[in-house]
Amino acid sequence: MTARQPDPKDTVIHPTETYRVYAIKYARHERRSPANFIGGDTHDVPMPLDYFVWAVVGKDRTFLVDTGFDQAGADKRGRHITRPIHEGLQAVGIDPAGVQDVVITHMHYDHAGNRDLFPQARYHVQDKEMSFCTGRCMCHHPLALHFEPDDVASMVHKVFKGRVAFHDGDDEIAPGITVHHMGGHTAGLQVVRVRTEKGWMVLASDASHFYANMEGKRPFPAVYNVADMMEAYRRIYALADAPQLVIPGHDPQVLERFPAAGREHEGWIARLDGDPR
Repeated sequence: MTARQPDPKDTVIHPTETYRVYAIKYARHERRSPANFIGGDTHDVPMPLDYFVWAVVGKDRTFLVDTGFDQAGADKRGRHITRPIHEGLQAVGIDPAGVQDVVITHMHYDHAGNRDLFPQARYHVQDKEMSFCTGRCMCHHPLALHFEPDDVASMVHKVFKGRVAFHDGDDEIAPGITVHHMGGHTAGLQVVRVRTEKGWMVLASDASHFYANMEGKRPFPAVYNVADMMEAYRRIYALADAPQLVIPGHDPQVLERFPAAGREHEGWIARLDGDPR
């Protein structure tokens, strides 16, 4: 008899713990659609990248997913800061200095910057990602160009200060929050699954930059392993309770599909656990 394959939802230990989830936009980069798909795009239309961090807010604890980049990072790479990250966090009642846990989905410059903004935080990183961004793969410019050496060095220093929690594959961060190794975009990319009132949500980060990548199975060009990226599209949907609860990492449509956190947050901060528009 063939053993039943474990369902990812079987690992839930505390299904009653739920969280509010915010997508906070902090930057934008104008580009056209052929740049967002391997093989290009016949439409050749504007398809900009929005840059987000995600706040996961529970009754007693707040978790931040990724840390973005600052103005210096934007200037270096020709990106436009729309609102600094600390302003977005403060707008939803979060003091950056008090954040205790940060999940780094991967170590690219736009997800692991702002090195000193969270002085109390413990950082959650996959073993494979730290090996990737400090090892021989960084000898290859096409892989290394998306990393900022000072961000990587800062994370190494945090390791020696006891401020990094390593994860090997799938793991529970807290009741109602789990991380899942995907790879693909980078060797150690992880996604974050969060229990909300709407069910299990997946913050996919760069497992899929746009809805169009995962919905059309059309991979993004910045990739370490195409096969793993394609397989991740299937896995992230399997982890979520509904397709609309899978949130891509850079799609401006996120701010259109979900309600603003408040009237003053329109086009800036979305409440992902609210009813989709």
